Amino acid sequence: MPYWLVKEEPSHYAYRDLARDGATDWSGVHNALAQRYLKAMRPGDPVYYYHSGPERAVVGIARVASAPRPDPGDARGAWTVRLAAVRPLPAPVPLSAIRADPAFAAFDLVRISRLSVMPVPPALWARIGSMARPATGAPTGRARATAPPARARGARRRR
Repeated sequence: MPYWLVKEEPSHYAYRDLARDGATDWSGVHNALAQRYLKAMRPGDPVYYYHSGPERAVVGIARVASAPRPDPGDARGAWTVRLAAVRPLPAPVPLSAIRADPAFAAFDLVRISRLSVMPVPPALWARIGSMARPATGAPTGRARATAPPARARGARRRR
């Protein structure tokens, strides 16, 4: 089964937007190599969702939900595919951590920084997944504190 990575500016369409919407048509890809990769996607293929721009991190998992098809709204002949949200990663995997790992030296994310759709070799897919797991005992930012934080003097509780 092929694995993929797609990149998007979080200010344009963040993973939380995909999670909220459930699915979206992935369009607007014009780079010839990225188009070739997009056309190779098949329903059920897993996809890492990467936030580009200032964040630069793999933040979630999606899956391909439709076969690629010509984008009817693009006069340049681009293709589109439907992506569905699966789940956010337990912890983002920053590009700096990926670049620091020699196993990723030949990975397109490191080599071709402007490519918006790319395959992920199975070994690297697994490696990113393990990097997204926080160390045992480390907080993930999702655990609720045992006691609510104390309110500042004079702070009002919202109802």
